[in-house]
Amino acid sequence: MLCRRTFIASIALAPFARPAAATVWPLKAIRIIYPYAAGSAADGAARLLAQRLTEAFGQPVIVENRVGANGTLAAQAVARAAADGYTLFWAATPQIAISPAMTKVPYDPVKDFTPLSAVLTNTFVLIVNPQMLVKTLAEFVEYARVRSELVYAQGGTGSISHLTMAMFLKRAGLEMPAVSYQGNAPALNDVIAGHVPTMVSVLGDAVPHIASGSVRALAVSGDRRSPQLPDIPTIAESGYPGFRATSWNGLLAPAGIPVAIVRRIATEVARIAREPTFVERLTSIGVEPVGNSPEEFAAMIAADIALWPDALRAAGIKSH
Repeated sequence: MLCRRTFIASIALAPFARPAAATVWPLKAIRIIYPYAAGSAADGAARLLAQRLTEAFGQPVIVENRVGANGTLAAQAVARAAADGYTLFWAATPQIAISPAMTKVPYDPVKDFTPLSAVLTNTFVLIVNPQMLVKTLAEFVEYARVRSELVYAQGGTGSISHLTMAMFLKRAGLEMPAVSYQGNAPALNDVIAGHVPTMVSVLGDAVPHIASGSVRALAVSGDRRSPQLPDIPTIAESGYPGFRATSWNGLLAPAGIPVAIVRRIATEVARIAREPTFVERLTSIGVEPVGNSPEEFAAMIAADIALWPDALRAAGIKSH
C-alpha cells in the first residue's frame, strides 16, 4: 500500500526539474503532438486551442497528428523530445492511464511527462434503443436482470465506453456480453438501428440522436449532470453512489521543462478555457472546457491511474 501511495503521490510532484526561467521563450514554432487522426471533435478542439496559443505567444503553434498504437507512438515521441517547451503532447486518458495498465509501453506515464493543464473532459451516457421499454436506470437493471440474451455495443476493447459499461454492470450485479465495433460511431449506429439494444456512448456523439428520439438516455457517467443533458441524472445519483467515469484531453510536456514555461502555458490555457467563444465551441461538440493548474491536472491523472486498472479487471482484460 505504501508503494502504491508513493507512486500515485509522485505524479503530483511531476518533475519540474529545471527551475531556471526561460524569459525569452518562445523563439520559434511550438508543436502539439496529437495522438490520433485528424477530423475528430477533439482534434478540432486542439486546433482551436493552438490558434489561440499562437495569438498569445506570437509564434506558430502547430498541431501534428502522430497516429499509431492507440496514441502510444505519439506519447513516446514527446517523452523523448527536448524539455524546452517546443514539443507538447495533446494527451488523452488512454495513453496515460489505460494503455500502460494493459500492456508494456515505451514510456513512464508519470516520470516522463510534466502535466501542464487539462483542456477538456468527456462524459459518457448510457443509452438504449427506444424499443427497449425502460426509461430509468433502475428499470434498465430490472429489465436486464431477467433477460440473459441482452448484449451491448462497445466501440473497441479497452475503450473508455467499454470500460465504463463494464464497471457499471459489475456494480449492478449484471452480466451482459459485449459486441465490439471499430469505434463509437458504428456501435452507436447499430443501437440506433435496433441491431443492439444498448451501449455507453461518448456523450457528444449521442446528443443529436437523443434530441431526435433515435435513442433514449438513461444516465450520464460524470460526477455531475451534463450541461448538454441537464434532465438526465448521473449513474451515481441513480442508485450507485461514487460512480464516476470521464475522460480528459490535456497538455503534457517532456519531464524537466522549466517551471516558467509550465506556468506560462498553464496560465494561457486557463485563460482561453474561460473565453465565451471557446466555451461555446467546446460545449457544442459535447465536451466541457477545464483549463486547470498543473497541480490540479496531476491530481486528475493520479485518480485515473488508480481507477482504470479496476475497470480493466471488470471487463475481463488482464492488467499489465
